[in-house]
Amino acid sequence: MFLQQQIEELAARTPGSYSDADFTVFNDFKSALNHGEIRAAERDANGKWHTNAWVKRGILLGFRMGAIIEMTPSGAPLQFLDKNTYPIRKFSTDDRVRIVPGGSSIRDGAYIAPGVVCMPPMFVNAGAYVDEGTMIDSHALVGSCAQIGKRVHISAAAQIGGVLEPAGAMPVIVEDDCIVGGNCGIYEGAIVRARAVLASGTIITGSTPVFDLVREQVYRRSGDEPLEIPAGAVVVPGSRAINTDKAREWGLSLYAPIIVKYRDEKTDASTQLEEALR
Repeated sequence: MFLQQQIEELAARTPGSYSDADFTVFNDFKSALNHGEIRAAERDANGKWHTNAWVKRGILLGFRMGAIIEMTPSGAPLQFLDKNTYPIRKFSTDDRVRIVPGGSSIRDGAYIAPGVVCMPPMFVNAGAYVDEGTMIDSHALVGSCAQIGKRVHISAAAQIGGVLEPAGAMPVIVEDDCIVGGNCGIYEGAIVRARAVLASGTIITGSTPVFDLVREQVYRRSGDEPLEIPAGAVVVPGSRAINTDKAREWGLSLYAPIIVKYRDEKTDASTQLEEALR
């Protein structure tokens, strides 16, 4: 609570010069993010997710406090310039995180739990939370403040969008044991509940209606309530017809994610991760 008070006071201050003590507060805040002691969103005992707006304000504060500096490694052919408050995060073998050689990048202020596997090249932005046993495959992105559960498989080229502003907005959330297929995209604070499977190429946004053929329902974002993909749902990319005269004449349709089934033993067998790779 004291750290929250300090961050709130710094964030409310008119931008200007910052003292060594101010940077100490921010570095303590970033250390708490790195160790998973604080996070941008949390789930309560009833399974409902809540945004920690003060944490998101703290992350934004870091960009305001930072100065652009040279970050090019010695002898590197490409130049990198960024805010000194958000360098690349450093790891040791004690963290028990596998970062396979080949150009991956994890920004300081992101929590990467033991047992996470990072295949190159991939990127995790500040404020993200990636829980135990998750695999982030090649060319995948975990955006700022995204919350990723345990044993999630984020397949090659999948994009988990970042939601940093406004501070009270829900970030993208992917719960435990989900499979996010190749070239999928999850954006605008959508929530994917536990054990759901997104087939390759599925796009989920906060404003996308999702059609459930099994339960004969349509899921949408409603007011302040985010779009949620139900637990265990298997979602595939589909389309729905546009019923205006000109659309029918032209044969037009809109993209529509469709729930075609719910996870069963056959689905689990076909999506099971190869534990030997870990």
